[in-house]
Amino acid sequence: MLGSSFEVRSDVGNGKMRWITVGPAGRPGTSILLAPPAADPGITDDERRTIAEMMAKGTYGWILLATADLNGVFEKVQAGDAEVVQEPTEQPFGVRDCAFRDPAGNLVRIQELH
Repeated sequence: MLGSSFEVRSDVGNGKMRWITVGPAGRPGTSILLAPPAADPGITDDERRTIAEMMAKGTYGWILLATADLNGVFEKVQAGDAEVVQEPTEQPFGVRDCAFRDPAGNLVRIQELH
């Protein structure tokens, strides 16, 4: 999936109430929502703090993507403003992957396709 570039599908709101939807170019049926906890008006301030703490530990939601060129994708993402959480690693369960945290705190794991 990461062999193709992502395009912004929507960019709504501003400041703490902003969310962005992205997806792979040419694949309109696949979209990913990136949003900080404050973007959901239906949660309390206590819930936002709990979600932010869980995101900081990597125990809240995360996104899993796959690519045939893990090293190449890792280099591109590392050059941006995402925080490296894990460099490309062979996992004991048979998957080679890496992990990043985007500027909003979302954990993104990328695994290598065989």
